[in-house]
Amino acid sequence: MSAEATKHARLLLLKEYRGMLSTHSQAMPGFPFGSVVPYCLDAAGCPLLLISRIAQHTRNLMADRRCSLLVGERGAEDVQAAGRLTLLAEARPLDSEAAIEAAALRYYRYFPESRDYHRAHDFDFWTLQPVRWRFIGGFGAIHWLDQVALGNPFAGEGDREGGMLEHMNADHTAAIAHYVQQAGLRASEPAQMVGIDSEGFHLRIGQAIHWLAFPEPCTNPGAVRHALVSMARA
Repeated sequence: MSAEATKHARLLLLKEYRGMLSTHSQAMPGFPFGSVVPYCLDAAGCPLLLISRIAQHTRNLMADRRCSLLVGERGAEDVQAAGRLTLLAEARPLDSEAAIEAAALRYYRYFPESRDYHRAHDFDFWTLQPVRWRFIGGFGAIHWLDQVALGNPFAGEGDREGGMLEHMNADHTAAIAHYVQQAGLRASEPAQMVGIDSEGFHLRIGQAIHWLAFPEPCTNPGAVRHALVSMARA
């Protein structure tokens, strides 16, 4: 059962792209401080944040790195019956140029508008390093999980993911439009493929992010190509 819960927890983390970050308040000691943050997943499958140095939650994290991120199922009519995931984590700022460059490359694909305020307003990249996970899949489906994050075999060194995304967005716009229609997504403008992992891919339509699952997990670019072709022909 824990394996199934782990899979559902990770899929929720992939499907969503914003959550409630809770930190230890410095202005009001002893009280938690909650703020909404967008996120995408880094090469290790952990949430990647871009936050301002002057934000209250950043000041809190500088004093105490312990935090949590609550992710809820999007558009749920009954929040108590819907899935939600709480990540207990230690926040770490990225400090090496290589790590920051890789994070920026990935994050900007998901949130292109962040490029300007990152450069102009002293924003920094942080990752949330998991300590433990709490997943609730509905009434009575409650689990403590030790490992939910899954590394992305296509991200990181070599950036095979970037090459696949560039190819899809440049040469296969019709296939991407078919994926959008197939998934029943509303598209007021063309979708862009912004992320590929072993279990599926992310599409950005305007400022909204949607994750679509592969028919089967993919561990190499050839398997990804086969999955995308199969979905385009479906």
